[in-house]
Amino acid sequence: MTFEGVEGSGKSTQIRRLERWLRREGYRPETTSEPDGTALGVAVRRLFEREPRPLAEMFLFMAARHQHVVEKLRPWLRAGRIVLCDRYTDATIAYQGYGRGVDPELIREMNVQATGGVLPDLTLLFDLDPAIGVRRISGRRLDRFEREKLAFHRRVRRGYLEIMRAEPKRVRRLDASAPPAEVERQVRAIVQEFLAQPPGGK
Repeated sequence: MTFEGVEGSGKSTQIRRLERWLRREGYRPETTSEPDGTALGVAVRRLFEREPRPLAEMFLFMAARHQHVVEKLRPWLRAGRIVLCDRYTDATIAYQGYGRGVDPELIREMNVQATGGVLPDLTLLFDLDPAIGVRRISGRRLDRFEREKLAFHRRVRRGYLEIMRAEPKRVRRLDASAPPAEVERQVRAIVQEFLAQPPGGK
């Protein structure tokens, strides 16, 4: 399961809450994030402050993603774990594709190569007006992506909504402007429905 959304949408808070709830329900989830889910990914994140060109930025994400799949995601999935990932393949389409102008089709092709076919079964999209998200994070130290102008964040949101329209069964939208407790309730309802499905019944 992947968690996606614009900056300040609250997805990181919700992924922690869902992990705790799944453990109480008897599951053994693994929680991770991109690009810093591995040591290589942490090093890659530092490189973004050097402001690589959009195509180079995309390739850096793909390098981190491939390492992430090999080191963490594939072994966990083979062990039968539920994997909760804070950002994944859709983020690169939204940020580097719609946000930076890299060809989204190229990104989709590279995602297939980088993941080896390890793609999300369910994606929770925390949808929010980027102006609200930017205000939410204004009090903390911002990374390069968070410092981008509002127009960039609006393009990212448009990208996410386009992905959702193309894959409505996989990508489920949540109103991230709602109170956190209400968003959490929506997350649980979607995940309960998903987990109740028989294998292959998506």
